[in-house]
Amino acid sequence: MRIAIIGTGYVGLTTGACLAAIGHEVTCLDNNAAKVETLRQGKVPIFEPFIEEILEEAKDRMRFTQSYAEAIPGADVVFIAVGTPSMADGSPDLRYLREAAASIGEHLGEGFTVVVNKSTVPIGSGNWVESLIRESRGGRNGKVEFAVASNPEFLREGSALQDSLYPDRIVVGADSPRAVDVLTNLYRPILEQSFIAPSYLKRPEGMAAAPLVTTDLASAELIKYAANSFLALKISYINEIGRLAEK
Repeated sequence: MRIAIIGTGYVGLTTGACLAAIGHEVTCLDNNAAKVETLRQGKVPIFEPFIEEILEEAKDRMRFTQSYAEAIPGADVVFIAVGTPSMADGSPDLRYLREAAASIGEHLGEGFTVVVNKSTVPIGSGNWVESLIRESRGGRNGKVEFAVASNPEFLREGSALQDSLYPDRIVVGADSPRAVDVLTNLYRPILEQSFIAPSYLKRPEGMAAAPLVTTDLASAELIKYAANSFLALKISYINEIGRLAEK
């Protein structure tokens, strides 16, 4: 498939590298000219074990650009992997998500496209992104078909490539059955573990498949927050046990 990824931060770059490694054509887009040029030169602006190796192996299927006009038309799937940092009051800053959605709407091609929220976003953001895309298109080209989906990431820094290629689950949330089918086919090599494992990222012993969890759009968004909260809860709990043990 032809994939576009908006944002070349930690999530966007590792996702793009893994999708290219299993055979997809990937275009990574970023508005930072220096970062795009660095990536074109084969240099990596983040630290993650084996990221250089997997990018080198997949380089013939990866491109880096600043242009939405180059990345979006013709893409089967567009991942939004922009930052959503917390503001002073704790609410997420969604300006980059808004900009990405509007720009996607301006450049969608005529084929069916699945637009995927990969960023951590509030519940209901999928519907908001859909409305932003439709608003940015205005009355242009009624033939354009698209659907918005949520595909939250569960990556740990230091083992993000391992978590991407050998996940304990893949969550896909969409209100469009067609979008679910597209993303299932996108991830099929990982779901079936049919890709050739890199020598430096060996497949865990006994792993024959990865589970796919399909939900509606809002449920997938909630799953991401639930997973993050549960992790924080476990850390807080064991810290309290540690303090009790010391006493």
